[in-house]
Amino acid sequence: MTLVVDRQVVVVEGASGQWKSEVDSRTLRMVGRVQSVRDDSSMSLIDSRRTPATRKGKETRQRIIDATTDLIFERGVAEVSLDDVRAATGTSKSQLYHYFVDKSQLVHAVIQCQRERVLGNHRPTFESLDSFNELKRWRDMIVSRQAARSCRSGCPLATLASGLIDVDDDARTQLVDAFSSWRRLIADGFAHMVENGSLRSDADPEALATSVLASLQGGLLLAEVDRDTKCLEVALDGALAHVRTFATTKAKSRTSKSANGRGTGRS
Repeated sequence: MTLVVDRQVVVVEGASGQWKSEVDSRTLRMVGRVQSVRDDSSMSLIDSRRTPATRKGKETRQRIIDATTDLIFERGVAEVSLDDVRAATGTSKSQLYHYFVDKSQLVHAVIQCQRERVLGNHRPTFESLDSFNELKRWRDMIVSRQAARSCRSGCPLATLASGLIDVDDDARTQLVDAFSSWRRLIADGFAHMVENGSLRSDADPEALATSVLASLQGGLLLAEVDRDTKCLEVALDGALAHVRTFATTKAKSRTSKSANGRGTGRS
């Protein structure tokens, strides 16, 4: 049952699950734990940050976030409950609520965690990108990882986006920032290739980064649907072939010599 008073709605979390409760505009009278309060401007009543003061508390909080991140990646946001989190982490209900007001706040922490995981996987390549051979190794790494998982999962950030962007504006904002950071990371790598003479000066690092990231996302989705890496390989090869159209003569020569060297070694 939903009760609206002074244009405010309160969602309350209790032992029986979730229910709506009335809130007085002057004093909050509620039973259980407030999950979220929204008025016409969608302002949250509760500060979403609960940072533990002790090392043990920080470790416990991070353990909960890490476990929830893994669960959501495997099952999706809608299929993971707080009971699942407690079971996976061995935490009590009171302990879980000590660190997180509700599932929504925990999910926001998961987005940040997954953002760092994803960017951490790609930083080694793009923070020091200086050749097309490194791009090829990056491509091969992605394909091999998907093959090792039998293509049963796509991009972790995309998985979060599919379940959240239409229902949680704060989560959408976080995800926009995460994808923007990812795109900037790739663009910075291409900018470095322009600086070192591997890409021509008329190459647009941001446009190339958008093309590569979009191809990666589409390829991961199709690979997950097909349970096969072929579409992912085609998508990445097409994106990188477009990047190579901006290669300088010097870079093309280096790539050709490297390929000939590998051929000689195999023969």
